[in-house]
Amino acid sequence: METNTPNRGRAGLTGKMEDSEFHKFFVDELKDIYWAEKHLVKALPKMQKAATSSDLAAAFKKHTGETQTHIDRLEQVFALLDEKAVAKKCDAMEGLLAEAAGILEDTEKGTHTRDAGLILAAQKVEHYEIATYGSLRTFAETMGHTDVAELLQQTLNNEKATDVALTQAAESIVNEAAAAE
Repeated sequence: METNTPNRGRAGLTGKMEDSEFHKFFVDELKDIYWAEKHLVKALPKMQKAATSSDLAAAFKKHTGETQTHIDRLEQVFALLDEKAVAKKCDAMEGLLAEAAGILEDTEKGTHTRDAGLILAAQKVEHYEIATYGSLRTFAETMGHTDVAELLQQTLNNEKATDVALTQAAESIVNEAAAAE
């Protein structure tokens, strides 16, 4: 059933839907991932320092720079939506980062087991981000925010590439070395 209510039904697909519940939810979720990225950029250098493998440490360093780019891109998204870039606590990322800290506590410094754990923690973060950016991109497309959708797609592509790189690191050296310890 179609309605003629502004920002509802088919009429909403052509407009920006700024007053709709869906748009408000979208902005709220952007604030959530913004908080997540801002906290991840602080956690990655700790993971870099804790890594045994120089390749893994370099990957965390690279991802720190990429995460800063994600933050900058989210700020562009907020600007395109005429919204203030405000972070809202992300319980999921808080939990994932606490789990990463727990892995550091539970593994011995200088071991490949620690590296395997760091990769596991990082991939959990990547999968959360992939799910979030994929949904946010789709929401933006649905509301006609094509410029926003393109920016979110760029970050989604980067998150997927990071996940693949982490898998390759685990499969090429880290897991076998950890199993041999």
